[in-house]
Amino acid sequence: MINYQLLTGCPVFMGIPDLENKKLLQQIHYQVKKFEKDEVVVHAGDEVTFLYIILSGSVRGEMIDYSGKTVKIEDIEAPKPLASAFLFGKENKFPVTVTANNNASLLAIPVAEFLKLLQLNTRLLRNYLNNISTRAQFLSQKLHFLSFKTIKEKVAHFLLKQAGEKFHSFELKNTQQQLADLFGVTRPSLARVLGDMQNEGLIKIEKKTVTLLDKQRLNDLLRNG
Repeated sequence: MINYQLLTGCPVFMGIPDLENKKLLQQIHYQVKKFEKDEVVVHAGDEVTFLYIILSGSVRGEMIDYSGKTVKIEDIEAPKPLASAFLFGKENKFPVTVTANNNASLLAIPVAEFLKLLQLNTRLLRNYLNNISTRAQFLSQKLHFLSFKTIKEKVAHFLLKQAGEKFHSFELKNTQQQLADLFGVTRPSLARVLGDMQNEGLIKIEKKTVTLLDKQRLNDLLRNG
């Protein structure tokens, strides 16, 4: 059973009324696949034969670096799509392994059937093009982030991005473990760096509020890295 109202929140189907989405899907073949917690949805390197859209639950994308360490790229929640930018092209393979964080159900639309949808609805086509452009920009930013060599550089980049140019404080939505996974480090290592940065007068952390005390020095960390 598909929640068509939820589907309107998916970047690909955004702005299309739920009844229209229902009529569109009635014109193609699709599946709803269910996965249990920690079950692998796809492996890195698998060919992308479906457009997957999360209907319930969440999944995580992870890749293994050359040392064999698993690095989490991101958590993906309903109703977002998976690897939408990799449906077409010569190397249309999943770039990461996707695993269910909890019990999850995914809408699976075969690529050939999705092509039919793109031809049936120009709004959906425009949404899809916007979505893959946004994903390309995200991956570019992620590569830039991973280029930082030290944990402190990664933390500085993350904090500056969260605060933005106009603000010095923000509410941290991530737990320390989530941040450690994002940076590809252990939680104790991250806690030690955050403590050092507070002792150095770079930042102040009070509960969930992070204040950047010296943006200039944080920027210098990135330039000198």
